[in-house]
Amino acid sequence: MRKYDAIIGGLKADCAEWRGVTNPATEELVGEYPVCTQGQLDQAVAAANEAFKIWSKTPDQTRVDALNAMADFVEANADELANLLTQEQGKPLKGVGSEFELQGCIGWLRATAGMSLPVKTLEDSDERLALLYRKPVGVVASVTPWNWPLMIAIWHIAPAIRVGCTVVIKPASNTPLSTLRLIEILNEALPKGVLNIVTGDIGHQLPSHPGIAKVVFTGSTPVGKKVMANAAAGLKRITLELGGNDAGIVLPDANIADIAEGLFWGGFINNGQTCGALKRLYVHESQYEEVCTALTAIATAMPMGNGLDEKNMFGPIQNKSQFNLVRELVDDAKAQGGRILCGGKPLAGKGYFYPLTLVADVTDGMRLVDEEQFGPALPIIKYSDVDDAIRRANNSDMGLGGSVWSSDIDRAREVACQIESGTVWINSHGAVLPHIPFGGVKSSGIGVEFGIEGLEEYTTMQSMHIPK
Repeated sequence: MRKYDAIIGGLKADCAEWRGVTNPATEELVGEYPVCTQGQLDQAVAAANEAFKIWSKTPDQTRVDALNAMADFVEANADELANLLTQEQGKPLKGVGSEFELQGCIGWLRATAGMSLPVKTLEDSDERLALLYRKPVGVVASVTPWNWPLMIAIWHIAPAIRVGCTVVIKPASNTPLSTLRLIEILNEALPKGVLNIVTGDIGHQLPSHPGIAKVVFTGSTPVGKKVMANAAAGLKRITLELGGNDAGIVLPDANIADIAEGLFWGGFINNGQTCGALKRLYVHESQYEEVCTALTAIATAMPMGNGLDEKNMFGPIQNKSQFNLVRELVDDAKAQGGRILCGGKPLAGKGYFYPLTLVADVTDGMRLVDEEQFGPALPIIKYSDVDDAIRRANNSDMGLGGSVWSSDIDRAREVACQIESGTVWINSHGAVLPHIPFGGVKSSGIGVEFGIEGLEEYTTMQSMHIPK
């Protein structure tokens, strides 16, 4: 059984206790991760602070070169990382799976390397020259989830490294192995202490550590509130990308044959285990049964099984707790009259396999509609009036993403502007790009990631007044 090491100050940490990680497809052990101590957490933060003194002052091109070198190292080790990711997370190697995630990591590193925050001239008059500088905030605490463990780690790390910050990352305990190996690989491109990783329960203290200047967290809203509370005492800067219960509205003029594939992948990308996935689908009564039929045909044709078998397009739910929640929500919908179009009960045998499930004849007020299922179950809700569908879509304390589907783009834009979400897509759902900001409103988060706006969140502003 391989043990994967924590990296502190560029060196492997000497840990006395280890814990196993289970493959959700086989329920067998994949490897072991270290249980770091309070002393090792302190060492990691101290190493990052010491490295920050130098890294924050490195030439801009040095940091660009480092990010491109990091991308090179990930690319060289992509096969190993993808296989490890599939074993501990469950997602398939192929399709929108582990190999896709690794390509995303490489692309995001290179895209971030191409961004910059030049000095901005605010005034250049006879009286004064006023300039705005962006300065690295300091040591960043990164807390990552189990659904996209490597890609989200890069989403946190890349902008921090680009602007001159240093990082201590704490991955989810369900999927720490691939992140431990990733950080070991990335350290080959960085000075010691710039990028550190700790694992185990002690990592939960990272957001409140006095040596941390900023916290970036991706995960559920309840945990995000705790992270925010822990960071508040030190007035730390925060970026929170939290849960979503994204609604999609299919307008009456939509061509269902054209949008069915997009609707399906919007809801079931990564087995539905994505914050910005489509989780509530509102369909006009005139096309309701057509949408139900089209989505059922796609879902029932998708092979599900162990992700290491390259023919499988879907794997298991990542952990037993999430598996039980999905089952509970679907069972509740059935008990209230929901019509199961496909799926609806766990698959027999080992592993946390729950089939792709479509539930019709459900409505607002049912748990499957009101709660974030974060799994392979999509409720399809009938509506009669578009304004009412907009109201129902917005009747949530979450506001991460939303989508509108129509053959009339102008009409779709009118509706999209009324959706209360940080991102809204037209005739697609869930796509994110490194140059376009992404973040939530309401209980779906604070701040944004990606683009220049996301890069700025790892900096403080300094205005400089120069008299003429």
